[in-house]
Amino acid sequence: MRIGCPKEIKNREYRVGVTPAAAASYIGRGHEVFVERGAGRESGFEDAEYIASGASVLDSAGAVWEKCDMIVKVKEPLPEEFPLMRPRQIIFTYFHFAASRALTEACLKSRAVCIAYELVEEPWGLPLLQPMSEVAGRMSVLMGATYLGRNFGGGGILPTGVTGVAPARILIVGGGTVGANAARIAAGLSAMVVVTDIDHKRLEYLSDILPLNCVSVYSDEHAIKREIKDADIVIGAVLIRGGAAAPKLIKREHLRSMRPGSVFVDVAIDQGGVSETSRATNHDNPVYAEEGVVHYCVANMPGAYSRTSTMALSNATVQYGLRIANRGAIEACRENEALARGLAIRDGRLTVKPVAKAFGLESVYADTNAVLDG
Repeated sequence: MRIGCPKEIKNREYRVGVTPAAAASYIGRGHEVFVERGAGRESGFEDAEYIASGASVLDSAGAVWEKCDMIVKVKEPLPEEFPLMRPRQIIFTYFHFAASRALTEACLKSRAVCIAYELVEEPWGLPLLQPMSEVAGRMSVLMGATYLGRNFGGGGILPTGVTGVAPARILIVGGGTVGANAARIAAGLSAMVVVTDIDHKRLEYLSDILPLNCVSVYSDEHAIKREIKDADIVIGAVLIRGGAAAPKLIKREHLRSMRPGSVFVDVAIDQGGVSETSRATNHDNPVYAEEGVVHYCVANMPGAYSRTSTMALSNATVQYGLRIANRGAIEACRENEALARGLAIRDGRLTVKPVAKAFGLESVYADTNAVLDG
């Protein structure tokens, strides 16, 4: 199979879908790899490294898309890339369809085979979302701490505190991979941390693994309303498995109760955000103020730490990419249930029912077997 890796074009997206090591893995199994010139540079990978691995370097994204049977990316195709998608071409990347009707409709129209990283699901979890959730969770506290600085419009509170002055209070809404990683970093800063979740077993687990300055609380509207008014940093860390949009757990009235200059970091923005006031931002213009609260809602947070993120993501994706390359998309999904769960669009039909419902789209396969049988 011919596997292509174009340069990412999303704002300040410095990651790359295939590392030289991953390219060597594909080539070692008899496949060809084509990389757009300069695609890996912002992650610290030069063209010469790809060539040394056996890959070919092409001069344009168009050339990569045209030549290859499977495109391996990091972020969803943007409007400039919509015309490059073609029928039966496999696109393997993060899609987050619930955040964009335009993307969903473009992929349906293209009749490409879309396999979404965020939907690939093993019995133990989401293997292709987890590494970036770790990065985003840890990064969320660092961003919250940065924008809490008065020079960025924040309240001027040092999260660590100092002798005689209490540290910041940090509320984390959601105790999954993002929330747990955020809590670890926040705890390391000596902040006073509250993590909320609706899963009692998860709360019990968090209580066991997190230090004493972290408290786990069952999440409901009353708990969020109670905890948010004293929080200096709030982190939205909710994920609904299966591709549905994030629930709007944080209301505008909740933000009004917060101290002016507090910071809200919405890691769930890729799935539409967890607050009524959330709207996607980018690395050039990462924040805005709403109800006196600084909002950081960058939709591709891990792109800022591109080398770490790229290596972690590639380590996770290459084994699934090899299955697809070796067997073809549909046969690979027949043989691997985790991949089958990631098959989001085939033959112009959508398989992700929450997305179809949200956008009023009716063309949905009934079940996994129907998807694979076409």
